[in-house]
Amino acid sequence: MHSTEAPGADEAPGPDGIVPTRVKGDLKRDAPLAKLVWFKSGGTADWLFEPADLDDLVNFLGKLEPQTPVMALGLGSNLIIRDGGVPGVVVRLGKPFSSVEVKRECVVECGGGAPGILVASTARDAGIAGLEFLRGIPGTVGGFVRMNGGAYGREVADILVDCDVVLPGGDLVTLPVQDLEYSYRHSRLPDGAIVVAARFKGVPGDPEEIGAEMDRIADERENSQPLRTKTGGSTFKNPQGTSAWKLVDEAGCRGLTVGGAQVSEKHTNFLINTGEATSADIEGLGEEVRRRVAEKTGVTLEWEIKRVGRP
Repeated sequence: MHSTEAPGADEAPGPDGIVPTRVKGDLKRDAPLAKLVWFKSGGTADWLFEPADLDDLVNFLGKLEPQTPVMALGLGSNLIIRDGGVPGVVVRLGKPFSSVEVKRECVVECGGGAPGILVASTARDAGIAGLEFLRGIPGTVGGFVRMNGGAYGREVADILVDCDVVLPGGDLVTLPVQDLEYSYRHSRLPDGAIVVAARFKGVPGDPEEIGAEMDRIADERENSQPLRTKTGGSTFKNPQGTSAWKLVDEAGCRGLTVGGAQVSEKHTNFLINTGEATSADIEGLGEEVRRRVAEKTGVTLEWEIKRVGRP
C-alpha cells in the first residue's frame, strides 16, 4: 500500500486539524469522492485515509485534534456526498479490514470492510443459516452494523454478537450488541466511531438451502430494484404500517426529475443519477418527493440515505 510521509509528530497540528504524522497507509488531501460512491456525484474529502492495518488506524485517530470530523466510508451505497465536499477526514477501510472467517460454531467473524455478500457466502459454505439477508444489503459490515442494516424481514440486531469499534480519539473497544441500543436503521454509536470488526451468530443449516435462499434474494433484488443504474439504494425509511415506495407512488412521483436526478420508474423508493446529476439535484429531488408525499398523504418521510458534507 502507498505510504504518505508527513512531518514529525512533534510539530504543531497542520491545516484542518490533522496532526502531522507518519502513516503506513494512504493519506491524500482534497481527494475526489464521487468515484467511490454509488451515485457517482459529490465533492472531495479534505483528507482521505486508507489505513494499512488496525494499528495504523488507531495511531492516526489518536493524533487528530479532538474537534476534527471523522467519517467512515464503505462501498458508498446509501450515501449522498454533497457537492461542497466533506470536512475533516474520511476513513476508507480496504482489504486489510475485509476478512471473513468462521472460528467457532455458527459465529462468523468479519472485518469492518467486508461486503455483505462475502459474509453471507462464507456463512453458506460453513453451513450457517440466518445470515442470508446480508446478500441483499449493498454495503460493508461497518456500515450496516452502524445503521442496523436490514432486508427481507431481518436486521443486524438479530445476528450481531459484538463489534470492535475505534472511538474518536483512537480508543479501541469491544461493544456487545445491547450497548448499541438498536432501533430501526439506527444505533447509539457516536459520530466518528469506526466499526473495524464484528461477529455474527447464525444457526446450523444446509448449505444448499442457504444458497437457494440467497439466490432468491438476489433474483428479487434484480427484478424489483434499479441495480444497474447510479443509485444510492432505498431512499426513505418505511413508515410504520406501510411502504415508502407506495406513498411516493401515490403522490405521483414515479419518474419525477430534478436536473439529472430521477425517481426510478422501476422502484419509486430509489433515486437515480441519469448521467450528470449533481448531489444537489439528487437531494433536491428527495426533498421535493418528501414535500409532495406530505401534501398528498400527511406522512413526512424520513431519509434513510445519509447525506453528508457541505452544500
